[in-house]
Amino acid sequence: MTTSPVPTGRLVRTEAGRDLILTRTFAAGIDDVWASITESDRTARWFASWQGEAEPGATIRLTMGFEDGAPQSDMLIEACEAPRHLAVRSEDEYGSWHLEAHLVQEAGVTTLTLTQHLGPDAAPGEVGPGWEYYLDMLVASRQDGAPTPSFDDYYPAQKAYYEG
Repeated sequence: MTTSPVPTGRLVRTEAGRDLILTRTFAAGIDDVWASITESDRTARWFASWQGEAEPGATIRLTMGFEDGAPQSDMLIEACEAPRHLAVRSEDEYGSWHLEAHLVQEAGVTTLTLTQHLGPDAAPGEVGPGWEYYLDMLVASRQDGAPTPSFDDYYPAQKAYYEG
């Protein structure tokens, strides 16, 4: 019997709406974790591949790797301060995606904090489980032979947690 993953994210009220904040830790250097969230061949292992010039102010083209039909979308890179801060923005059929990643390394452990800035109309019960899934995919992608999470274990099981 397997247990369902436990949601770890938290919602924080802001002037513009709410921030969805999730963290994961890695027994790895900050540059290696940075590469996992910024290099296309590595992001493809857990989220999406991308094409284009990756620099602040540029737009890259994402191709989702684990969604039906491999949908594509454009993503604007707002900030890229390797290896500590990445901010991106995208609009697609599912809404507005304003994301920030912050990385901190201490004593050989790197902590990734992912924040999605949610507008007042965003549905955290729809978004939170997805980021839990993708971040657990990131963790699994960095471990040889680790089992790949199933989205069905996250949604709708975690929906109530994020709506509460």
